[in-house]
Amino acid sequence: MLSTLALSFGLSLTVTLVLVRTLRANGGAAADHDFSSPQKFHARAVPRIGGLGIFAGVALALLVGAWRYPSSQEGSLLLLAASLPAFAAGLMEDVTKRITPSWRMLALAVSGVLGAELLGARISHTAIPGLDELARLPLGSLLLAVFVVAGVGNSINIIDGFNGLASMCSIIMLTGVAAVAFTVGDPWIGGVALTVVAAVVGFFIWNYPMGLIFLGDGGAYFLGFVLAELSILLLVRNPAVSPLFPLLLCGYPVVETVFSMYRRKVVRGRPVGMPDGVHLHSLIYRRLMRWAIGSRDAQVLTRRNSMTAPYLWVVCSLSAIPAVVWWDDTRMLALCLALFAAGYVSMYWRIVKFRTPRWMVLRR
Repeated sequence: MLSTLALSFGLSLTVTLVLVRTLRANGGAAADHDFSSPQKFHARAVPRIGGLGIFAGVALALLVGAWRYPSSQEGSLLLLAASLPAFAAGLMEDVTKRITPSWRMLALAVSGVLGAELLGARISHTAIPGLDELARLPLGSLLLAVFVVAGVGNSINIIDGFNGLASMCSIIMLTGVAAVAFTVGDPWIGGVALTVVAAVVGFFIWNYPMGLIFLGDGGAYFLGFVLAELSILLLVRNPAVSPLFPLLLCGYPVVETVFSMYRRKVVRGRPVGMPDGVHLHSLIYRRLMRWAIGSRDAQVLTRRNSMTAPYLWVVCSLSAIPAVVWWDDTRMLALCLALFAAGYVSMYWRIVKFRTPRWMVLRR
């Protein structure tokens, strides 16, 4: 196990370093040159194909693990195969900037279908009134699984706005999956989750705090797919795990996505897929880092960027920790999810209305 994790970490670290060194001058087509979009907060053109290093590390580690441990061979190979459409579509967008959101969501859906058909990752129980009837139907269980894969993949992409944000949150959530998997005696799921964590750490070193490379759509979709797929498989293979465990575990990106859809469509009357600059992480950047307001110095902006993510790491942990603690208690998970969602909305509106608690605001 340790050798597999070291391989995943080492290759991800190396590939990401090579990408940083070869693309840092101008980045070419693989760099993010857009500084005008409302969700952009970097100070220079930065390569956005960091997901390539993560995928390379995970793929090689799983292939070597499958060779050394034949019992894990089928699951590991099928998981990699199912992830390819989502990762490829995201990577193509990172390089060409021409893959529309609809095509990317379709690719995530295809990966979800492949996961359901190849690995049996279907959702047959939800503990949510009204959905269990749908989950009992073969088509319904497939559609729910595809919806979850597409939703989680998109949610990881949405929170990928600042150095270290999406990557560390993915580490937190995948570690939660691994913890519960080992608790219920499912070493394959636990091992795969930790293998991905090791690869993300290899990327994280170059992404945080300096932002030398970005995760990109390819990395976000791959991590979202693996997180969703392992969570579904954990439920399928271990009925003792509550179906609300993955929902609370991914509470931050899921609530962020749902609330953003509500805010765009209902509050502002805009299409739900239109990007904007008023996500929670954007507000924290603009209103809690007041010491840097007005500065256009690259060093100051990079520091301001890197100081935003830790706020959201705490937010992510506030849902992930209780999910791991009460992984088999549906009622407690439902209560914690309701409290987390209420706390998130309350914090968002307090920041929007300039009522942020003083201890949260950083000043020089």
